[in-house]
Amino acid sequence: MRGTVYKSTGSWYTIKAADGEFYECRIKGKFRIKGIKSTNPIAVGDIVEFAIEEGGDETVGIISAIEERRNYVIRKSVNLSKQTHIIASNLDQVFLLVTLNNPKTYPIFIDRFLATAEAYDIPVTLLFNKIDTYNLEELAEVKYLAELYRNIGYTCIGISAKTGNNVDKVKELMVDKISMFAGNSGAGKSTLINTIEPTLDIKTARISEQHLQGQHTTTFAEMYDLGFGGSIIDTPGIKGFGVVDMDKQEIGDYFPEFFALKSECKFNNCIHLDEPHCAVKEALDQEKVSWSRYKSYVQIVTGEEENYRTDLFGEKK
Repeated sequence: MRGTVYKSTGSWYTIKAADGEFYECRIKGKFRIKGIKSTNPIAVGDIVEFAIEEGGDETVGIISAIEERRNYVIRKSVNLSKQTHIIASNLDQVFLLVTLNNPKTYPIFIDRFLATAEAYDIPVTLLFNKIDTYNLEELAEVKYLAELYRNIGYTCIGISAKTGNNVDKVKELMVDKISMFAGNSGAGKSTLINTIEPTLDIKTARISEQHLQGQHTTTFAEMYDLGFGGSIIDTPGIKGFGVVDMDKQEIGDYFPEFFALKSECKFNNCIHLDEPHCAVKEALDQEKVSWSRYKSYVQIVTGEEENYRTDLFGEKK
């Protein structure tokens, strides 16, 4: 049988078959050690082949193969630095929720996520959530941020998952597509999904007052079918986003505004650090390229993996 992975809990996988039925499945023993360095050899969104086995009163599916993924979102494992974690696969688009505070989404996190999505050709829309809670100064900062990313080519929408403001615009983009919601813990992913499809009633939690960080209410990635067509993948909140599988020479290609200037650099292999006559550095000096974006880029290229939660807007040149 063939089906799509809707939920992964590490050892069990919920799979929706072509006939619409759901099956609880396990991985065939040797499947785990086929050179897959990911902590999760199978991810939500994967298309797999499986067979049903009867064992007493239990009906269990055994996964025997996984089809080639057309794309996926991947990051470094939090505790196992040499391993990776595939968040979800075979996506049409990703919505990255950004919050100015409570919790704060740092530009370095946004840029790392966007670069990874660019590497795997996954369109990203930035959703600036909780706009109902911001004062005029904070709204101006959100507007500045949105304009920064809009100028690069990303779709940016200011929303309130709580009040429903502009949620209809998000819903329109989701029709008949496989979408994933991502963001820091507490950014409002589950609340937004509940606003879009109230019948799902996904668990949400209050922000931790002590640390102004979200509580992990979504433990595992899970896909849900939507009544108006398409599917949504809810993911656990991400604190840090370590990029993987990127060659230094190609990282600049995943920053669209840098890629556009690449041909103007003196050297074909310019990585926009210390090379003479670098078009990206010149654009930076002329304020045609965002300083925060460049700082994010440098951090990825030089392998500074220690701190993903840095406020680059608070730093001076």
